[in-house]
Amino acid sequence: MPNPPSFKSHKQNIFNSNNNQHRNSVDSFDLHLDDSFEAALDNLQIDNNPEPLSKHNTVGDRESFEMRTVDDFSNHSTDSHRKSSNTDTRPLMYDNRLSQDDSFKFTNIASSPTSSSNNVFSKALSFLKIPNTKNWSKFGSPIELSDQHIEREIHPDTTPVYDRNRYASNELSNAKYNAVTFVPTLLYEQFKFFYNLYFLVVALSQAVPALRIGYLSSYIVPLAFVLTVTMIKEAIDDIQRRRRDRESNNELYHVITRNRSIPSKDLKVGDLIKVHKGDRIPADLVLLQSSEPSGESFIKTDQLDGETDWKLRVACALTQNLSENDLINRISITASAPEKSIHKFLGKVTYKDSTSNALSVDNTLWANTVLASSGFCIACVVYTGRDTRQAMNTTSPKVKTGLLELEINSISKVLCACVFALSILLVAFAGFHNDDWYIDIMRYLILFSTIIPVSLRVNLDLAKSVYAHQIEHDKTIPETIVRTSTIPEDLGRIEYLLSDKTGTLTQNDMQLKKIHLGTVSYTSETLDIVSDYVQSLVDSKTDSLNNSKAPLSTTRKDMSSRVRDMLITLAICHNVTPTFEDDELTYQAASPDEIAIVKFTESVGLSLFKRDRHSISLLHEHSGKTLNYEILQVFPFNSDSKRMGIIVRDEQLDEYWFMQKGADTVMAKIVESNDWLEEETGNMAREGLRTLVIGRRKLNKKIYEQFQKEYKDASLSMLNRDQQMSQVIAKYLEHDLELLGLTGVEDKLQKDVKSSIELLRNAGIKIWMLTGDKVETARCVSISAKLISRGQYVHTITKVARPEGAFNQLEYLKINRNACLLIDGESLGMFLKHYEQEFFDVVVHLPTVIACRCTPQQKADVALVIRRMTGKRVCCIGDGGNDVSMIQCADVGVGIVGKEGRQASLAADFSITQFCHLTELLLWHGRNSYKRSAKLAQFVMHRGLIIAICQAVYSICSLFEPIALYQGWLMVGYATCYTMAPVFSLTLDHDIEESLTKIYPELYKELTEGKSLSYKTFFVWVLLSLFQGSVIQLFSQTFTSLLEDDFTKMVAISFTALVVNELVMVALEIYTWNKTMFVTEVATLLFYIISVPFLGDYFDLRSMTTVKYYAGLLVILLISIFPVWTAKAIYRRLHPPSYAKVQEFATP
Repeated sequence: MPNPPSFKSHKQNIFNSNNNQHRNSVDSFDLHLDDSFEAALDNLQIDNNPEPLSKHNTVGDRESFEMRTVDDFSNHSTDSHRKSSNTDTRPLMYDNRLSQDDSFKFTNIASSPTSSSNNVFSKALSFLKIPNTKNWSKFGSPIELSDQHIEREIHPDTTPVYDRNRYASNELSNAKYNAVTFVPTLLYEQFKFFYNLYFLVVALSQAVPALRIGYLSSYIVPLAFVLTVTMIKEAIDDIQRRRRDRESNNELYHVITRNRSIPSKDLKVGDLIKVHKGDRIPADLVLLQSSEPSGESFIKTDQLDGETDWKLRVACALTQNLSENDLINRISITASAPEKSIHKFLGKVTYKDSTSNALSVDNTLWANTVLASSGFCIACVVYTGRDTRQAMNTTSPKVKTGLLELEINSISKVLCACVFALSILLVAFAGFHNDDWYIDIMRYLILFSTIIPVSLRVNLDLAKSVYAHQIEHDKTIPETIVRTSTIPEDLGRIEYLLSDKTGTLTQNDMQLKKIHLGTVSYTSETLDIVSDYVQSLVDSKTDSLNNSKAPLSTTRKDMSSRVRDMLITLAICHNVTPTFEDDELTYQAASPDEIAIVKFTESVGLSLFKRDRHSISLLHEHSGKTLNYEILQVFPFNSDSKRMGIIVRDEQLDEYWFMQKGADTVMAKIVESNDWLEEETGNMAREGLRTLVIGRRKLNKKIYEQFQKEYKDASLSMLNRDQQMSQVIAKYLEHDLELLGLTGVEDKLQKDVKSSIELLRNAGIKIWMLTGDKVETARCVSISAKLISRGQYVHTITKVARPEGAFNQLEYLKINRNACLLIDGESLGMFLKHYEQEFFDVVVHLPTVIACRCTPQQKADVALVIRRMTGKRVCCIGDGGNDVSMIQCADVGVGIVGKEGRQASLAADFSITQFCHLTELLLWHGRNSYKRSAKLAQFVMHRGLIIAICQAVYSICSLFEPIALYQGWLMVGYATCYTMAPVFSLTLDHDIEESLTKIYPELYKELTEGKSLSYKTFFVWVLLSLFQGSVIQLFSQTFTSLLEDDFTKMVAISFTALVVNELVMVALEIYTWNKTMFVTEVATLLFYIISVPFLGDYFDLRSMTTVKYYAGLLVILLISIFPVWTAKAIYRRLHPPSYAKVQEFATP
């Protein structure tokens, strides 16, 4: 084998920038293998699957590195792209195929490696953060340098062929198991729980002769039943997942580069595919051509981001009119490394190695979206499989554990301790004289294993499925979906409700109610005046716009021209696209505010007639004429900039205009100075209106051309592109805009929000509103929704930028605990950073908290802090993508299917359609789920305890001999056939009528105290089991004897009494009987009677036909049940529970 290449290093400055935000320099070095390291490398093991080298991996605090080929994209020269195709960019192989000329560049931002030949190798290892050199392999094994985090250059003619194995496979696989891993994986998942592992050990112990106390089947069958139910459920779910995967993977797409149709799973990076209307996008694509001459295509993204509006995508202008041959052979695409954000993409397309156009997210079609527009499009595959945005944003959902399950787990630990204590105690009473006393302890542990019920988990899991079915089929809350079926009991334990405002408390049905132009406002009552101004628009158009060439002071314009300028700007400055489906006009936009504005201009006579990527046409309805504008540039709205803008050219007057609208907080710094903006935005906010500031600026052609040149250069940058583009916009456009006016958009409250909030507050739930809206708007909505009572003092904390100010506000809150708090995001961030503990110690006790101007992360942080500091159950509800983080951080997340889409709904545990449905979900279904599961768990524990008590009494009376009382199918039948159905029927019970939960919401408060299942109630059931088990066994032995000949007689009366006692106890605990409950009780009793003749191996069947047997059975049951029923009746009479009082009062 030839000697490996050598390592050497040198420094090279590859970046210089005048921007202090950029990296001043980046040190890089080429690594080659040095002869002196050959011996060392022979002893190294190179891991075939190390962690990918991320372009943005953090090393230490700020150190990061990049890995690219020598002909990388750092210089952004168009010539380098075709050259780099000759460079071997496949994974580095330490073998004889690596020539001396092959090299890789490693870029170290924070520090550069030493040039010393003695330690360069160790520096390289440290630099790469290889954790353990033992995981390296020898020569001939590849170092898997993942291409996932490397900028990629794609050539449709060569990449799919030569780099077919370089990138991720596009085969979709959501299956959890395969034929080999199904059983082992499932067994591991089940036996990692203490319950199942405990019973497995107990069952296996029966294979040891010294520990055998019964049939192996009597211990294996219950455990096998639980595992079988779980395995069947998992198998069905996995089969369904595989079926869906197979359908998606086998969808056919026409690949132009291969001139045939191939399945989705076989697509490769670089393939050019043709997608038609209604087709699912199979991978992340760059749109190159559209069948529409304008290059436009619409996609549906509801399965990606939950938003239901169509998104506009445009083909790259450079490739829109190229032939298929040119697309295959003469273009190359540079794409940034894969990342999670669906709103960002950096890239460029190069034609004939000379002309380049920038690519952005507007040129992409993300996987799992659907082409909505007519015709077809041609696109290039840039990311496949796990590298797609959809896959990178798909994370395994966090498994939520309900509070009741934690409480049951805690009680189970007590039961486990009881088993050990009882076993040791019985052996101690017998004396430790026997050398095999430890075996006796083990036998007792096996005998008392029923105390820890193996069927408890499967009972609770099945019960949760019943609750989910009841919720989804409740006609009072239609279209409700349960997405997390493991926590329905937590719906009955909520103490804090964190709610979004827009689309959650309000309808997200926007209507423009008011426009303000500095000195005058127009509302819905004065629309006729606005319409009159619009009517004269065309007739006076030339004069009006000529006047606009004068200084743009609004004081020099008459009101007519000011109104017309405002309306034209409103009709142009947006991202709304008119579409026709079945000859019906609809508007598509990401924001309902924009649609409301377009509908407003339409109502006053100025309609959006046509829009594509290059032009926009307005229809003047009074004259029937059109106003045409060329779209030169669009700056979309995003949550960071909080504004959107557009540059257009008026085709009639050949004038260039920059128009912009946005939030007052950012626009106030961009528009020209004025003395009314802040006051009027406050006035509109107090009216509950969402405000937007409208401005514009006239550009001359020379300034625009300069802007366009610098903006294009910035857009082609692969480094800090967004930042560079923003700087160009600020330099040329965003300053001294003419302030045209304000718009006020109304968002009405949802149906029954006021009454729902009042019910929830009376139920003892503290409600917080977290919104990104303005302070005054939040205040107004909270008052109208009755979050804040009329006359209640509201303490407002805004613009706290220093810790000292936060401390002073905190001291005030400590002495005013009855005030409602209204706080903005800036101040909240200060408290979270400096006084988190002290702040939340106070505010969790306030009647209401309204936080406005909140970021999505702040919403999530608030939910997490409340959970951590109070230990209470927190429910979060929202409807938009900005609520997803908050919903996922809650104990119970509720999503509303709204006009902002389904993203919140898809991420939530429960999905509803209206806020008012939350009262039904919590007060009724939450109550039932919690109380039913609490009772079910205690009955299952009682069922195990009572049979263990019978065994203990028998062992004591048998001179502490660890001999099984009930064996074989008696043990199996008791936990399944003879008691399971009646006990499980308790999941259908309810202690109060549904209507009363709304009339008396105060009943919900008792649930949050956890009284239905606590250590107090648990020990009551323990005492009950101790009493009944002792009575059953002692009296059974009294009516027979402990002689061996009478053993089967004693077992017959004891076991029958045990089964009947359980059935009667279930009947006594039912509040509301229904047909199912009655049938399960009767059917179970009949089944036991029918099965008795088949139990001759365990019972003395002749004794069961005597009068003495039935007389003894009756006496045992009376003594076992009557005192319990009497005590319960007396206690209920003396201390009736609240629900009983309400039910009795409501009953006529």
